[in-house]
Amino acid sequence: MNKRELKLFKELLLDRRVELLREATRSVDGMAGDKENFPDPTDRAALEFNRNFMLRIRDRERKLITKIDEALERIEDESYGLCEECAEQIGVERLKARPVTTLCIDCKAAQEAQEKKHSA
Repeated sequence: MNKRELKLFKELLLDRRVELLREATRSVDGMAGDKENFPDPTDRAALEFNRNFMLRIRDRERKLITKIDEALERIEDESYGLCEECAEQIGVERLKARPVTTLCIDCKAAQEAQEKKHSA
């Protein structure tokens, strides 16, 4: 992978990281102001459901931030874009679709087939 492509992916990852952190801050601020006491149990249940749903989303985003940080580390140590299973180059199109990936498409397909086999 050339330096121009690495720079592009680094910028993409950094932008996504900033976006996720901004959303997390907005969610926390929104929840802090969410102290209404609803006398109707249905309204309270809906609020709690929405809050739990938002927390699950934020947890997934927290995990994504960790993966973004790991991808940025791989860019710095020049291992970004190499499959951790077979050590072959991961296709640029795959990286564009999922910039935090650590597996080439063939290794990922094999991993999913193995997981499917074990879950059945």
